[in-house]
Amino acid sequence: MGQRINPNRKALIVEDDEELRALAAALLEETDLEIVEASSGEEALRYLHHHADEVAFLFSDVRLPCLMSGVDLAQIVKLKWPWIRAVLTSGAPLEDGNERAMRDVKFMPKPWRALDVLVEAEKAMRQAIR
Repeated sequence: MGQRINPNRKALIVEDDEELRALAAALLEETDLEIVEASSGEEALRYLHHHADEVAFLFSDVRLPCLMSGVDLAQIVKLKWPWIRAVLTSGAPLEDGNERAMRDVKFMPKPWRALDVLVEAEKAMRQAIR
């Protein structure tokens, strides 16, 4: 029989800074992941409610506009869609309460290194194949 085709081939980038979001998107275009962009946690969550089964990788800023933070988004993702590899990034250190909330989430300080982001995307793709 043929090999199972993996539908989880998207990376969801959540960043309110357009330049950083474009930089992350350009970097992740070097992978086999299709890129989807959102500027807020709420926008990302709306997308996930309809397309979570297609997403392998969430790359989000901790501080986002509106009410939902990146930590809130990652917690919801890990609860509802545990197969999605979540990586949060911030230029500020995490607050104590946020550290405890991020048990299954990778934290990457800004400025992040391109290689670190690509390694995490690769892990997400390998994890999605299982």
